[in-house]
Amino acid sequence: MRYIADLHIHSPYSRATSKSSNLAGLAAWSVVKGIDVIGTGDFTHPGWFRELRENLQPAEPGFFKLKNADIPQVLESVSTAKAQNCRFILTAEISSIYKSHGSVRKIHNILFVPDFESASKINTRLAGIGNIESDGRPILGLAAHDLLEIVLESAPDGFLVPAHIWTPWFSLFGSKSGFDSIDECFGDLNRYIFALETGLSSDPEMNRLVSALDRFSLISNSDCHSPGKLGREANIFACGFNFFSMRDALKNPALGGFQGTIEFFPEEGKYHHDGHRKCGINLNPQETSKVGGICPVCSKPLTIGVMHRVMELADRELPFFPPGSPGYYSLIPLSEVLGEIFSRGPATKTVLHEYGKLIRMFDSEFNLLLHVSVDEISERYSPVLGEAVKRIRNRKVVRRAGFDGEFGVIKVFDEGELKELVGQFSFLGQI
Repeated sequence: MRYIADLHIHSPYSRATSKSSNLAGLAAWSVVKGIDVIGTGDFTHPGWFRELRENLQPAEPGFFKLKNADIPQVLESVSTAKAQNCRFILTAEISSIYKSHGSVRKIHNILFVPDFESASKINTRLAGIGNIESDGRPILGLAAHDLLEIVLESAPDGFLVPAHIWTPWFSLFGSKSGFDSIDECFGDLNRYIFALETGLSSDPEMNRLVSALDRFSLISNSDCHSPGKLGREANIFACGFNFFSMRDALKNPALGGFQGTIEFFPEEGKYHHDGHRKCGINLNPQETSKVGGICPVCSKPLTIGVMHRVMELADRELPFFPPGSPGYYSLIPLSEVLGEIFSRGPATKTVLHEYGKLIRMFDSEFNLLLHVSVDEISERYSPVLGEAVKRIRNRKVVRRAGFDGEFGVIKVFDEGELKELVGQFSFLGQI
């Protein structure tokens, strides 16, 4: 069975997260996006954990489904009848802040467990270490090594994945507080790490410049704080539809069960380049080296981004993909594509109306972006959108990299070119 999974999200109990990121809201948007499995996020928070236990019931091994629930209609005239087919997997993200090797480390890790009993045991252990009630993503003075040890002891069938491993402030390889190797971080337990989350600001090609990462599966997830952002990155599996088959597919990608990832163009991530947001300074690694890592405006150290950090640890000039490596697809969210075509914001009434029309027409966002033929998109909706999807699939897009917490901008058309195309097809009555 082939299915898509977004395994890293946040609940309404996390800071700066939409109240609609409840189970019903997530299930409703899973239908729109074309996602089959969603991580619950935040199972360590007592309030969310209660909601999970009350509203989920076991389905396939290690997967859960909604009990009888009212599923909201999130787009006009788009049915949510399929939302009951959505499955959930118990996940949580932990922020560890601690001192190691003479430096303060700030590492985020994602926990995966197959049952409530295992999650409860982990929660009990973590509650004895720090406050797990103030935020859906708790901040604990707990080394990543020790967190992994707790997972191994409390949930032998569970696993841990380092989150968004390159982002500057809170990650395994982050320029501000990370390590230079997996071994440094996890020590004698490093053999239990078999997958890494690449984050929005990097993609598999960047990661495969570092030979030390060859043995790891590279997963991608949305890390979303609102359900409409589900699937901005995700994973594609072709294995048994259950927790254990998914886990084993990540452990052994050469067997083919883990087929690939859906990615941002990495330049769209908000930490791709180096820079200073307040000063408007956006530099690539070579430019940063020329200024000695110092902001030319305020003379303070620049925030070193993901591309720079990858290049520091890279030992290859070209990416190498181990035999059997999963593929990947670089996409632009459909609402952003429509916003560009209609010269409107992605959340405006015009764009949402057209977005809903396309979902009704082509079943889901991922089906449209990944599978529907360009000719069919052009004939049934618009040649402009057909051309946009063609360019996205061929990775022929215009890129302006994000930096220091500001998202980058990815466009399909040059401004003058788009106006010409829209005018042409509007004249022909084709948009």
